[in-house]
Amino acid sequence: MFRDVSDQIAHNPPGRYSGVAVADVDGDGRFEFVVAGFAGPNRVLKWAGGQLRDIAPPVLADPDRQAVGVTAADLDGDGAEELYVLNTDTFTGPKWFADRLFKRAPDGQWEDLFARPANRPVWNLAAGRAVAAIDRRGGGRYGFFVANCGQPARLYELGPAGLLVDLAPPLELSRAAGAWGVLAAPLFGAHTDLFCANEGGPNFLFRNRGNGTFEECAGGLQLADPDEHGRAAAAVDLDGDGRLDLCWGNWEGPHRLMVRRADRAAWRDRATPGLAFPSAVRTVIAADFDNDGHDELFFNNAGEPNRLFRILAGGGHEPVEAHTLTMLDAGDAAEPDGPGTGAAVADIDGDGVLELLVAHGESSPQPLGVYKARGTAGNGWLRVLPRTRFGAPARGAVVRAGIGGRVMVKVIDGGSGFMCQMEPVAHFGLGRATRVDRVTVTWPDGAALALPNPDLNCTYSVPYPGS
Repeated sequence: MFRDVSDQIAHNPPGRYSGVAVADVDGDGRFEFVVAGFAGPNRVLKWAGGQLRDIAPPVLADPDRQAVGVTAADLDGDGAEELYVLNTDTFTGPKWFADRLFKRAPDGQWEDLFARPANRPVWNLAAGRAVAAIDRRGGGRYGFFVANCGQPARLYELGPAGLLVDLAPPLELSRAAGAWGVLAAPLFGAHTDLFCANEGGPNFLFRNRGNGTFEECAGGLQLADPDEHGRAAAAVDLDGDGRLDLCWGNWEGPHRLMVRRADRAAWRDRATPGLAFPSAVRTVIAADFDNDGHDELFFNNAGEPNRLFRILAGGGHEPVEAHTLTMLDAGDAAEPDGPGTGAAVADIDGDGVLELLVAHGESSPQPLGVYKARGTAGNGWLRVLPRTRFGAPARGAVVRAGIGGRVMVKVIDGGSGFMCQMEPVAHFGLGRATRVDRVTVTWPDGAALALPNPDLNCTYSVPYPGS
């Protein structure tokens, strides 16, 4: 499916790259790829003049740290997203270098909030593996959930007098586990939940009670998978019923496609043998790369070919077994010799077709890879960018598009894959459809807004109701 367009990166030196996020770093209303650099500079790749150009200022490049993950969200409600950069200089246990939490001032200068003396007591000095953004109460202000390897997790929010506070202990989120992948998504209702894909122990599913507190319920829903080593997770509607299901990859173990049963008492694994076949998986991404109206699942593997599957989901009226999962030829993005470390998607050039950026370099320096789907001509698309009441991307919001008797659902990503975060836009491929009946946006507090008969091949920025 994919063709290699890595030559669009103006300067693409080999590096030890890791997690990837998508955010509006320079505040011009367009999104950039933010790539974590391990033992080298972080990169901010902006589409300009027909190429991806690195615009990272020195403070964000931060070349002397060892970054593995990156996530964006509006921490303080000023309408601009902060960047959380997870640094890990050791494999497990204590580490030397604290994480960074970068904030952009009105004059465009960046500051690390952790560098303020008052925030030193809450530094994260444990080796981390994943970070995600969550608006747990639905007010438009986000926290950063940090999963550490064998050490308690953290949840950073902005407290009184602008101080950072760790709310994981009082919210019973500070469990010590080998969490390698964190998914922030509303799996049960409007409120955002947290799924942790763990190594060497059961997965966690922290269900949001609706008031910003959580209960852990993975075991009761058959999502714990205690004998495997989780690496990455993505939310996707696998059976076409308009609700989010779960896909996660296990390191050298069977991958999972978990679909909710009608009674919601437990979830069932519907992975086909081809998808479940073990691999050294890193990132899992769900997206419609070719705009045919059906999502693909991209499995980014380390040291072996990447895999690509298409989900042919109907309208939610047939049994799960009637839906088809097809393995595709990934084309240039198979990367049989590329030890992938992270990946993210965005329509970075604004043409309505998603780009896939794959990071490499865990064991030795390698360039970044950028890929684009073939055969997209004639397929329509629709993109929806929900905003918080403060004007920032509403990560954790859910967007549904009704086309005939079918409802397609997307979540605005707060964190997914493996140390990564996708663009904060709901991207719908429409195939040959000539009409979208309705688009409905639901924010993390339950507020909703409908757009009847939106135009095709457009991007809609949708403000929070009444803002």
